[in-house]
Amino acid sequence: MSAEEGQIHTTFSYEDIQRYKSYYGLEQSLGRQYINYINNLFRGNLGYSIAYKEEVVTIIKNRMVWTLSLVVAAIFFSSLIGVILGSLSAYKRNTFLDKILYFDLIVLSEIPAFLIALLLLFFFSAHLKLFPLSGGISHFTAFTSFGEKAYDVLHHGTLPLLALILTRTGTFYLLTRNSMIHILEKDYMRTARGKGLKKGRILFLHGLKNAIPPVVTRIFLSLGSILGGAVLVENVFRYPGVGSLMREAVFLRDYPLIQGIFLIMTLLVIVMNYIAEILYKKMDPRVS
Repeated sequence: MSAEEGQIHTTFSYEDIQRYKSYYGLEQSLGRQYINYINNLFRGNLGYSIAYKEEVVTIIKNRMVWTLSLVVAAIFFSSLIGVILGSLSAYKRNTFLDKILYFDLIVLSEIPAFLIALLLLFFFSAHLKLFPLSGGISHFTAFTSFGEKAYDVLHHGTLPLLALILTRTGTFYLLTRNSMIHILEKDYMRTARGKGLKKGRILFLHGLKNAIPPVVTRIFLSLGSILGGAVLVENVFRYPGVGSLMREAVFLRDYPLIQGIFLIMTLLVIVMNYIAEILYKKMDPRVS
């Protein structure tokens, strides 16, 4: 609540300082402060934002909707594209198609998400003017229908989503390709080919069914890395999600809000890892 030297700041009286110390419990020992913090956590109380003058839970909840919609869509499309391309690449192993897909997706997966976001922003927004430069929705606009509002939200979210898809597809592609190569060498796959079954049925019905468990596990385990990428991408596009909120909280030194953001994101990753473990055991009975 204070400011650096040379900045505009508010002068607090002695009474104000004591009142804030009492409100935040700063006059108590560190051990007592920690116990109070834990007790508040179990009641769903993450504190009060210093900068936004609102409960931390409410602020994060409003921003998390934007981030989760972006992350879930990115995971869905990147995994779907990665699985399809990975299966085709494994089936066409060592062909020109396989080499092109392998090279292109490896290169894309190694480029940082924020750099791809900057390139997309420069080319499609600044140069071609096909998409908005920033934000998640057009402000000061009276939408006449839900469809018009939904289109505007999708229009703003296309480039951030595309940036995340391009950086994550390679992971699912490589995992699917390696898993499918192993499956295609199995005896029952040779039997299926010997029966004269169609290529699509062999590849997607018999092969992919047995190659998909590690991919499903990776989908849930990738939440942490995609959240990290979303934080950077949101700041490039000024997308109103948790990533932008985190940046604002750091610059404003809003420690209760920073703590709340990291706690919620950590819990999300832990829960997704736990779900991934359960699903993998369900899909593969050999795993105890």
